[in-house]
Amino acid sequence: MPASLPPAVMELQTELSRMPGIGKKSALRMALYLLKSDTEEVKRLAQAVINVKEKVKVCSICGFLSDRDPCPICTDPKRDASTVLVVEEPGDVIALERGGIFRGKYHVLGGVLAPLDGVGPEDLRIRELDKRISDEPIEELVVATNPTPEGEQTAMYLSKLFGQRVKVSRIARGIPVGSDLEHADDLTLVRAFEGRSKL
Repeated sequence: MPASLPPAVMELQTELSRMPGIGKKSALRMALYLLKSDTEEVKRLAQAVINVKEKVKVCSICGFLSDRDPCPICTDPKRDASTVLVVEEPGDVIALERGGIFRGKYHVLGGVLAPLDGVGPEDLRIRELDKRISDEPIEELVVATNPTPEGEQTAMYLSKLFGQRVKVSRIARGIPVGSDLEHADDLTLVRAFEGRSKL
């Protein structure tokens, strides 16, 4: 009969494997790493997990993460309040802010429409977006959902829902820099052609 791990290690593996992208093997490696780590290091990790749960909030306006509500992006008077970039998740805001190319405001939906998975409009932050369009000087929504079937469906839904009240546009998609045309899928090539611009 093979040797079994102590129940505490198995419990930690189970809890770690609940995280997205962490399978049972990765969770076990992490659990064993923590087991051999210095006690102070493990305490710092545990405290960081507690801190993030206690101190980080979801902005009541845009849905981004912050230690205050409303978040610094929503309260920044230098940002263009007339343009709101609609994204799926908080990580999308981080990526866009890192590039420094967008100076408007954001709205995080918290996912995309996925009827087969039971995710409908009521499960996303669409009501909050509707309220923002009524209350704020928004002139344009730039939809930046991912180019997946669900992302495309969500973009079309938002366009139909809000297109009579504000301008609704979609970010351009196309061939990534440094890649070859022969490796691009058909939809990417179509989008790249449709989004062409004058040189």
